[in-house]
Amino acid sequence: MMNAPFTLDDRRERRGGRDRLPEPPRIGRAMPTMKILSVTSELFPVIKTGGLADVTGSLPKALATLGIATTTLLPGYPVVLRQIGQSGVPLMTFDDLLGKRATLLHARVEDLDLLVLDAPALFDRPGGPYVDEAGNDHPDNWLRFAALSRAAAEIAAGALPGWQPDLVHTHDWQSALTSVYMRDMGCRVPVVLTIHNIAFQGQFGADRLAAIGLPDRLNTTDCLEYFGDISYLKGGLQTADIITTVSPTYAREILTPRFGMGLDGVLNERVMALRGIVNGIDLDIWNPATDPHLPRNYDATSLRRKRENREVLLERFGLDQDEGPVFSAVTRLTWQKGMDMFADAADEVLRQGGKVIVFGKGDHAIEQALRVTAARFPGRMAVHIGYDEPTAHLIHGGSDAIVQPSRFEPCGLTQLYALRYGCVPVVSRTGGLSETIIDANDAAMSARVATGFQFHPVNTDGLRLALRRALDTYADPRQWARLQNQGMKTRFSWERSAEKYAAIYTNLVSRRAAAS
Repeated sequence: MMNAPFTLDDRRERRGGRDRLPEPPRIGRAMPTMKILSVTSELFPVIKTGGLADVTGSLPKALATLGIATTTLLPGYPVVLRQIGQSGVPLMTFDDLLGKRATLLHARVEDLDLLVLDAPALFDRPGGPYVDEAGNDHPDNWLRFAALSRAAAEIAAGALPGWQPDLVHTHDWQSALTSVYMRDMGCRVPVVLTIHNIAFQGQFGADRLAAIGLPDRLNTTDCLEYFGDISYLKGGLQTADIITTVSPTYAREILTPRFGMGLDGVLNERVMALRGIVNGIDLDIWNPATDPHLPRNYDATSLRRKRENREVLLERFGLDQDEGPVFSAVTRLTWQKGMDMFADAADEVLRQGGKVIVFGKGDHAIEQALRVTAARFPGRMAVHIGYDEPTAHLIHGGSDAIVQPSRFEPCGLTQLYALRYGCVPVVSRTGGLSETIIDANDAAMSARVATGFQFHPVNTDGLRLALRRALDTYADPRQWARLQNQGMKTRFSWERSAEKYAAIYTNLVSRRAAAS
């Protein structure tokens, strides 16, 4: 359990002799009406491996305009501690957080209010948040993220003097145990759990229950038990008040055996608590008119400037500076993302005079298959294994099309960035991709509402046909420009989605107040 906070420096705010988190910022003239504790394993711009970070970094800003103050708890990875530096203010210590010592730090990064769990034994190591330098899972992920969830539960229960959240919002399996710990300790603060990708479930041996401080009585089918093991995500699904996922289509899909990944039965039992809310994007960060990562800024009225970014992009990746469309993929190179299919279908673009850029990392076999394809087309296709944010922006700003052949996709953000940058998406018809892209069929093109190309069935032949359709349309500059302009008109901001989250929060907090 936790000790009283230790001696702090003069940056620490004190009121009445008790240590507190700083008051939430004023929103306009009114104080925030609600305090949210968001618990996540990553958050942009501090630490990012995928779309989860973009969501947890952008949603708090949108909620702030609605009078909702979000404080985000995340692990103290080395990159996080480097970014907060000396600005991190210690608030309290955990002498025994599942057998480890940890310090809770408070910091602000840009407009984000953070609590950082500094536990060197758990998080101070090379590699990424989930894997080591060789790409293998950290062997103690079961303990690392249980500790994050346990710390969140203690905070929710009032461990910080003078500050307690009105509601806790957890994200994916890495923080899903939070509500299990909370209910076990009798904390009734409402909890919302968002599923960003149900394929990742936090499944570990049941023999670890004692080590994560949970009793055997929770190893049942109505809580943690999962095919002889325990599942952190399942425990969260069973104990959260509301379950959200990142698109209405995905909310329906995960109720089926095909997409539910073994949890469809649990979700069908809790279907009345399930909501689908499409993700938004940060329109300030992803804005081609002001993007500092682009050599040449542009908007829908100056799309010709995009060509200058194209030239820089091709030079960056060592590709020929000639005519022909540039089709890019910015994604994890995995089976889920369908990149094995793109390794087989990319020649559809290359044989028609186009160029292909693949930017990401993932499964070694898929990486190698893409490299083999690229080797057959020197100067026409580039494969870069890795990821960095500035290059991702340049790819959107310089490419003609973005390819997303996902076998399943809860929401997808890359296609939303692509629309914003006049980069036409080629996507599979699944999950959030099917909701956010309007297929360029004859009717949609005639009505001038099309924004990209969908394909189904989701297989290599389907992808090839979609690429051919895109190439045929690209051959007509007026039609292609129409697609670009229509895409750039769409505004998938967080405003509407934040209002839906705010409504859920308000309802849960009001119900708890009425029950008190």
